[in-house]
Amino acid sequence: MHPTIIKMKEVVASGDDNKIHEILAEGVQFMPPTYWATWTGREPVAAVLGHVGQVFSDFRYRRVMGEGNDWALEFQCKVGELDAVGVDLITLDDDGLIAKFEVVMRPLKSVAALREAMNARVMTDPRFLEYRKALG
Repeated sequence: MHPTIIKMKEVVASGDDNKIHEILAEGVQFMPPTYWATWTGREPVAAVLGHVGQVFSDFRYRRVMGEGNDWALEFQCKVGELDAVGVDLITLDDDGLIAKFEVVMRPLKSVAALREAMNARVMTDPRFLEYRKALG
């Protein structure tokens, strides 16, 4: 297994955006399961993933599939009291950092609860106001 994937398994659910930051490429693209948009850049993606790690509970990876630069990590977790399963689709760059991070998740009720919890967190995190200004 690639060292970045091993580290990802250790830090993604931690909610520690500093540790997550270390495994992300500068121009990383993150596609969340909650809406059709892409977060771009190490700083905002680390911040988003840090919040996600705090919203999820009982998070664990069940299976890891892949080789080279392309990986799929199946997970299960809770969002509040709701169960959820999903897959992190990861593409690494030539330096072994995460360049693309797409999340697919179900069921819809859990994804909706995740979106609600994330919106509440983003609205109280001053970093996101800066990211929104930078995006124009």
